[in-house]
Parts: sequence; structure tokens; C-alpha cells
Amino acid sequence: MTAPQLAASASVSLRPRTSLRATRPRYGDRAVKALLALCGFLSVGTTVAIVASLAVPTVEFFSEVSVVEFFTSREWAPLFDDAKFGVLPLVTATLVTTVIALAVCVPLGLGAAIYLSEYARSRSRAILKPLLEILAGIPTVVYGFFALTFVTPLLQDLWFLPGDPPGVFNALSAGLVMGVMILPTVASLSEDAMTAVPQSLRQGAYGLGSNKMQVSTRVVVPAALSGIVAAFVLAVSRAMGETMIVLIAAGGTPNLSFDPAEGMQTMTAFIAAAGIGDQPTGSTGYKTIFAVGATLFAVTFLLNFLSIRLVRRFREVYE
Repeated sequence: MTAPQLAASASVSLRPRTSLRATRPRYGDRAVKALLALCGFLSVGTTVAIVASLAVPTVEFFSEVSVVEFFTSREWAPLFDDAKFGVLPLVTATLVTTVIALAVCVPLGLGAAIYLSEYARSRSRAILKPLLEILAGIPTVVYGFFALTFVTPLLQDLWFLPGDPPGVFNALSAGLVMGVMILPTVASLSEDAMTAVPQSLRQGAYGLGSNKMQVSTRVVVPAALSGIVAAFVLAVSRAMGETMIVLIAAGGTPNLSFDPAEGMQTMTAFIAAAGIGDQPTGSTGYKTIFAVGATLFAVTFLLNFLSIRLVRRFREVYE
């Protein structure tokens, strides 16, 4: 055989054979793909179902109560004979407790994340991170009674600010304990975002003469800012949607005040209290539950929308 013929026969013999099994449809892959698609559609369908369940009673409520009165009036007493439908006291209480919770969980959570990501050794991280995440597994009703029976008396004994000390029910103890509850969420998500930062950025900063603190705060944190912002927004949503802590510790009296030492009623606390009441189905008082729920849903949706914009703005892509 000539050289060209030998080369041709060798190329034919080295050509991989096409397996009939590879050409057959892989039903397992299709089943997994369909299952994952079903999970995605189920999540979207759940959101649509929630909106649909809130929409009809909310529209009926606003056909009986003025939208302007609902969002501008300062008195909230929808379950009394002389009904008042101003949601501002509930919104104010929700914002006050949320701000207090963020004042606790944001600095402590970010500090814990920096330590776990940049300072802690692998063995210490393997022990401390699970211990920190145990806080997320404690029932919120336990947090509520802890705030009522321990934190509130402690604040009353140690109170040194002008004005009266906190009462039995107050927004301060509820917000502080709620911040402790959200702390694992901020710390864990922020630590994951910092761990994902490439080591080459750290090595380059060390090569320029930076110390550990400078690398952590000026290189790693800005590089992981999108994940940190997402953790903060998730913490806000979690704080605004918390029910049992504020229901037990903050009280059930609507109060338009920014003084955290006073008792207040948040939107979620009102929904929980009115939902177990004796309001007849279809009454205006019953429909207030859906109106307040729709307001809380709209605020949470707006926060999630802003978080997506912030994450896309500060996202860093590394190769």
C-alpha cells in the first residue's frame, strides 16, 4: 500500500464509532429538566396565587374606604363601631422596628462575615459558622418571649436616656431581638459573597503593601458588594415580614410615634391579631386584613425590585 492509502486507512480506523446508545433520547435528562422547570413555574405560580387572593378583597375594601384616607389618616381602628382606616400607625411601627433590627444585624453581620472570610482559620470557621446559623433555627415565638421577659426588663433597669424607660410592650426590645434573629442571614450570605472573591485580588493587594484590614475593607468588601447588598435587602424583607416577635414584644396598640420606647402595632402583628378574631367574613373589618397584606406585599415587592437593580449595578464578574 502506498503512503496515502496507509494514512487513509489509519484515519478510518481511528475515527470514533458512533454508539447507538448515544443517539437514543435520554429520557432521564428530559425528566430532570421537566422537574426543574416545574419547580420554577411552581414558585412563580405561588406568587401569582398570592396576588390573586389579595386582589379581590383589596379592591372591594377600597371600594368602601377611600384610598386617600387609608394612606394619609393617622388613626387606625378598623374593628370598632366608629371605624378609622388610617394605616400610617402600622407602617410607622413596621419601619421603626425594621430600622432597629438593621442597626443590630448589619454591622454585626458584616463584621462576622469579614472575620469568617478573612481572619478565621478553616477549623475555626467550620465551628463558628454552624454555631452562628443555629440562631436561624430558633422559633420566632421563642425570640418574642425572650424579648418580653428578658430584654425589656433589662432595658428598664439599664435605661439612661432622657424620657421614660420602655414600657412592658415597646418597639425597642422587639427590634433588638429581631436583629439578632436576622443576624445569621446577613453574616452567612455576606461571608459566601466574600469567599467567592478571587484570591488573585487579595494577592495583588498584599503585593502592593496592604495589610489585612485594608485588603478586607478596601478590596474584598467592594468586590463582594453585590452579594452584601442582596443580603441586606433580604434582611429588610425578613424584618418587615416578621410577626411573632413584634406581636409579643411590641404590643397590639396602633400608635403613630417614632419613639421606640413606646408600644406599637406593626402590619404583620395586626394581620395576625385580626386573623384570629371574630370578624364576619366579607365585612369591612375582615377586608382590612387583605388591604394591609397587599400594602406589605407591595412594599416588599418594591424592595426586591430595588435590590435587583442594586445587585446588577454593583455586580462584578471575574474570570
